Parts: sequence; C-alpha cells; structure tokens
Amino acid sequence: MHISSKPRILAAALVLAGSTAIVTTLALPPALATQNAAPLRVDMTVPDFSALVEQNAAAVVNVTVTSKKPVAVARGLAEPDDDSSPLPPFFRQFPMPPAGPGGQSVPAQGMGSGFIIDASGYIVTNHHVIEGAEQIRVRLSDRREFAATVVGSDPQSDIALLKIDAHDLPTATLGDARNLKVGQWVFAIGAPFGLERTATKGIVSALGRALPNDTYVPFIQTDVPINPGNSGGPLFDLSGQVVGINSQIFSRSGGYMGLSFAIPADVAMDVITQLKADGHVTRGWLGISLQEVTADLARSFNLEQPRGALVADVSTNGPAAKAGLQAGDIIVGYAGRIIGDSTELPPLVGSSRPGARKDLTIIRDGRERTLEVTLGTLPDRKASALALNEPPADGAPRLNVTVTDVPASPDHPESSSGVRVEQLGPGPAAKAGVKPGDILVSLNRQPIRDVAHLQQLVRELPRGTRVPLLVKRAQGSLYLAVEIPAA
Repeated sequence: MHISSKPRILAAALVLAGSTAIVTTLALPPALATQNAAPLRVDMTVPDFSALVEQNAAAVVNVTVTSKKPVAVARGLAEPDDDSSPLPPFFRQFPMPPAGPGGQSVPAQGMGSGFIIDASGYIVTNHHVIEGAEQIRVRLSDRREFAATVVGSDPQSDIALLKIDAHDLPTATLGDARNLKVGQWVFAIGAPFGLERTATKGIVSALGRALPNDTYVPFIQTDVPINPGNSGGPLFDLSGQVVGINSQIFSRSGGYMGLSFAIPADVAMDVITQLKADGHVTRGWLGISLQEVTADLARSFNLEQPRGALVADVSTNGPAAKAGLQAGDIIVGYAGRIIGDSTELPPLVGSSRPGARKDLTIIRDGRERTLEVTLGTLPDRKASALALNEPPADGAPRLNVTVTDVPASPDHPESSSGVRVEQLGPGPAAKAGVKPGDILVSLNRQPIRDVAHLQQLVRELPRGTRVPLLVKRAQGSLYLAVEIPAA
C-alpha cells in the first residue's frame, strides 16, 4: 500500500475578540494541482452564544414528575462503554426512573425540561417526560414552583402541553425548522442531571431522520450534547428561535454519545395547536404498510434506481383500498411532493387533515399513474386508552386499565370486537380478576365497540354496585363481577 507524503489540508487559526475565526486553506489533490487553480480558502466564524443564552434561558423550565405506581427497572443489561456487550446501540428517551436495591420496583420519579410558549402559563415538553405522572411540578428560572396540569399529550409525536397558574411569564419563540441546513450552529438549554439552565451547542448533523417506532416525526439530528433531564427542552438556532424539541439520543451507555434528535418546531406547532384546542391530535390515515425500496427490489420492479415507498399491504376498506391502491405499488409522489424514501411519506400523511383529498403518484407495472385518495383518521388508540387511567374531573368511576381497539374480523368488518387490555393498575378491573391480554367484550350487558365507547360506558356506570363484565381469553369467555366504588 502506497501512502502519499504530500499534505492535502493546511490549516491556520486566528483568535479574535469575542469569537474564533478559523481560516482554512485546502490544498488541491495532485491531479488538479497541474491546472494552476488557486487554493480554496474557507473562512468560518465560531459564534459567541452568551447573548443568545441570556436572552432565552428565562423561558426554559424544569419539569419534575412523580407517580405512586411502581415501575420495574432492569439492571445489569450492559455496562457503560462496554464494546463487548451483545446489545446493539439503541435510541433512548429520558427521564430514567431510579432503581432500587437489586433492580427492584421503586416509585417512578423523573425529571425533564420544557419551555414557555405563552405568557399565561402554557408550557411544552415531551410526552415521555410526563407519561404516567400523578403529580407534575414546574420550576421557573426565578425558582418559583407551580403544579402543572396536562392540557393534552400526544405519544406519537412525543409532545405534551402543560398549563400552570401564572401570568406575565417570559416566553420562547417557535421558529421554522424547514429553513435549517446541515452544518448550521444550534444550541440547547435544559437541565441535564438536574443541573438547571445548562447550555450546550453543536451543529445540525442531518435532517428528516427516521427513528424506530417514530413514524410521524422527521427528526433533526444534531451533535448537541443531550443527557437525562434535557428531554422536552428547546433547541435554538442563531436567531434565538426554537427550531426543535430535544427528545432522544442514540446510546449504548445511556448517556450522550454524539447523536441527539429533536422534534422539528413546525411539527411541534401543529401538534401544540391541536392539543390546545381539542386536547388530542388527529392525523390523516391511508391504511397501508410500507417498506423500503432496496436496490434488489428496484431491479425486480424494473426501476433504474431505488426510489419511493413500496406498498407491502393495504387495509381492507381503508382509504387507500377505496382509492384503488394495491400491494406492490410504489408511491413516488404525495400531493405534489416527491417521495424519495419510504420514511418520507408517513409524516406527510400524518400532518394532513382527515377528509382531505390528496393525489398519489404511483408506479405500477413500470408506468406512472395518479390516484386521488380521501384520507381517513388515524386511530389514536394509545392516547384514548391512557384517558381511562386519568382521575376524571367529574368524579366518575374508572377501571384503571390501558386498552387498545381490537381490529374487526376481515370477514365481518362491521362487527364490534371489544378492546384488549394492555396494562392493568390497582382498581375495580384488577379486583374483578381482569388480566393483561384479556378482550373486554361487554360491560353491564352493553357490547363494547371500541375504546371511546368503553369510556362512555364507564362514565354511565351506577355507583356502589356490581356490574357484569364479559371477558374473552384463550381458554374461552367468562363473566367477571366489577364493583364500582360508591365514592
């Protein structure tokens, strides 16, 4: 192997007042040097973040959550920075609950960050920061603390909107992440490990990054140091506007390893607007499963190069099926936007309103064609199910279960199928003998259609009585008697 001794890059640095100017001279490769071209000179100024941090730090808050519900914490799965560990790198959300002796269950406690978007007390943070919390406390930069209520929370975008009883608060300004470019400077303010008003900086590493299990968010990837306690805090650009909400990191150790991910501000703003108005988020829905178009698949579909999103499955009677979309179609355009990769389509569909008509450009049998589809509403099962666990303001009873809709049979799409129990907390359902995995078929002799219908039936239950609950299990169906507390 021949190693050239000729230098390829020459660099010099000059220190100036208030900033560092890096003057870099790039020597041309030998193949181009003979063309007598002048060396490429690049000037880059490293910004001073002090004024920007001073202007925006007051709008950043600490969010502390507590819950009486014990959370099992796994321990000893991998040692930090242990390259011999069989576990692959993973995406991690914060906060992390502390473990008790020997990895036993302990009361869940966590911390995160947030920022004020309205002087009357509206605060944005991550859904995973406040998920399952029974008490939420917000600490301002002037050290005042307030109890916070959840206006709305959206698991699919990992955004939550809180409200505190305060006024004349400092606010942060939401910007537009669509103007970001890879290589731009950005900085974060938050409370890593509880260290309040900590500022960290870096650059935008990539845009539109898709992460596992996060279909509807095209994340901003940065190298800004993010650690436990930063979640929900703002990511600023050099104009002092919030361009993202820090959400996840990529880590093998549980700490920062150079890759951080933020929810774009334009995605967040759409979610926040809906949460403030309705308390929940509705998204467009096609009813299809997608997969990446690999080089081998591209050749098998007679494409010159991999592009678009391959339709792997189409839901029966879903919006896409009604529009004529078929498995094997390759979607290369949505509402005039080019779809270059399968990860680009879900955020576009999700940000569209249900009922909207959109053009799909597809490739079928080697030819492009256009289909018009009327979007349906994405089932927000998790958000609806969590509402069953929240103490109702009107004092109505609750079962304290987390449930999801059970898809109807393909042969009988109109049939009601009940709801599946995903999680179970202390309460009437657990006392009656309900178990995770059970299908709740009817309550008080009323067939359960879906999650929303179960919520309605629970609200109408008579207090201080026992009512029959029909449950379907692998062994068969049985009735359980659910006792509704008198108060």
